[in-house]
Parts: sequence; structure tokens; C-alpha cells
Amino acid sequence: MRGLVSILIPAHNADKWLGEAVASALAQTWPEKEIIIVDDGSTDGTFKAAKTFASESVLAVRQGHAGAASARNRALSLSHGDFIQWLDADDLLAPDKIAEQIKAAESDLSDMILYSSPHGIFYYRRRKARFVPNALWRDLSPADWLIGNFAGNLWMQPAAWLVSRALTEKAGPWDERLSMDDDGEYFARVVAKSERVRFIPKAKSYYRQSGFGQVSHNVSEKALASLQLSATLRIRTLLSLEDSERTRAAGRGLLEANLPLFYPEKPDMVERMNALASELGGRLAPPRFGWRSALLQKSLGPKRGKALMTVLRRLRMTAAVNWDKMLYRLGL
Repeated sequence: MRGLVSILIPAHNADKWLGEAVASALAQTWPEKEIIIVDDGSTDGTFKAAKTFASESVLAVRQGHAGAASARNRALSLSHGDFIQWLDADDLLAPDKIAEQIKAAESDLSDMILYSSPHGIFYYRRRKARFVPNALWRDLSPADWLIGNFAGNLWMQPAAWLVSRALTEKAGPWDERLSMDDDGEYFARVVAKSERVRFIPKAKSYYRQSGFGQVSHNVSEKALASLQLSATLRIRTLLSLEDSERTRAAGRGLLEANLPLFYPEKPDMVERMNALASELGGRLAPPRFGWRSALLQKSLGPKRGKALMTVLRRLRMTAAVNWDKMLYRLGL
């Protein structure tokens, strides 16, 4: 099975990182590849940077700002590959990432097997990436993968996957209503449509934590609504595979993991989450916050206390990123 792999890169105001991401795509040892970059209405030099890579195998296009899901759907519509490799504009692939997963695909008899892999977290220095195994880093059935994903509130970055064209088409497009956790909802559908998930330990990718400016740290009203819709859709996807006490418990676990973001400032959203938990055979208890957050909420009130905790986390993240940036520039 020697197939063309489409490496699809959505980008928005990513001129700082895009060059490294595209370079890691071009460096793939798997020879049969095309790279498609979709600039989602950037206001910086992202599209200019993308155009510098344009060639017979690299396509750079631009659209009005419509969100990451829309940019991914646009890239997918322009692709021709037998396999799809997603890559965010600030993340990286190890040179043999795709080759290792294709090697596994060549030994399988079905194009409905989904390939996952380890991802390391880094700031600037990729060689310092932290690979922290979790319960999803193994071969799993679709239902077991989703249960582990929900119950442990675990995550696998988009670049970790390699998805066949046939499986991609069965899963359907990215949901453009979603801004937060759009990848969680999309890959829940991909997993659900697969025959099984096969974990390839040697196929590595790198997830860049560049700070609180990332979409995943955006907790605006729109983002919270997206997170709630995504959780609801993911639970429905799991129940469509298997409606049992263990899948319902996993669904309640997902809601409980998300509850601190909504409680107590968003009572309407909390009530909707409780209604869904009731459908799943339970009710959500008030969330338990860490002692620092609990103390601040008691002293300042829930809204101000949680806001101050967010500021403190932002400061810690910024300090860690800036320290790594300094060491990167010093070549250490």
C-alpha cells in the first residue's frame, strides 16, 4: 500500500511558527506526499510565509477568517491523498512519523484501521519535548478508546493521527459550529467509524505550548458554548457505538471534567449539563477545586477567584515559555 499522504495545515496569524511546521512536513521520509496550507484570514505575514513554500507538491491558499474547522474542511476539499495527516501551524512532525504509520498500514488488510501515535509537549526546544504516556497510548477498540478519552479527560493532538481517505469520508467534515474542542468532537467521530485504533510507538509528533494565546485557552462565552456542544456530541457518538452503564458513566465523567469551567457563573449551562447527566443516569456534584482556587473563590467570590487563578496560571506559563525561549536562543 504505497499511497499519497495529504499533509493539511490550517493557519491563522501563525507566521512565527509556520515555517518550522512546513519544514517538518517537507522533511518526511515518506516520499509520496502533498502539503496544503490554508490561511484562515490572517492579519500578519502568514500567507506570505506560506507562499514561499509553494511548489508542485505544496499548495498555499487563502480564505476569509472562518475558524480552524472551516480551514481544515477547505484543505481537505483540495486534497487528493489516500491518507490524511493533520498538522497545526505551530506543531511539528518527526521525520519518520508518517513512514512509521504507513509501514503499519501496509501490514493491515483494512483501510478502516485508525493509526495513533505519541506526542511530546514543548515550548521552543523540540529536543526537550515531554512524552507522557497515558491510557490512550495503546491499541484499543473504538468504544474503549472513547471511554478512556472521556473518563480520564485525556487528549491526543491532531498531528498524532494518520487517517485513511475511506475513514475520513465516513467520519464526515469538521463541525464548523465549534471553535473550542473541535478536534475532540471530530476525532471522536473518526474513532467511532474505525474498526480499531492501532498505536504506533515510533511515529512521533510535537505539540507546541506557546502560551495562553492558543485557542484551547480561550474561555469566552462562544468558546464555552462550543465546549458544551462538543461534549454533548462526543457523548452521543459514544452511545451510538455502545449504550451501557460503562459508556454512560464515561459520559458523566466527561461532563464532570468540564464542569469547573462553567460553575457557578453559568447557571443555564450548568443546568443543561445536569439535564444531560440525568439522561445518563446520574447528577453532577458541585466541582472540587484545588485548595488555592477554593481559597481565592472564598475570599474574592467565585468569579473573581477563578479569574485570578487564570491570571496566575497565565503568568506561570509565560515565565516557562520565556525561559525556554531564552535557552533556545542561547543554543542550550
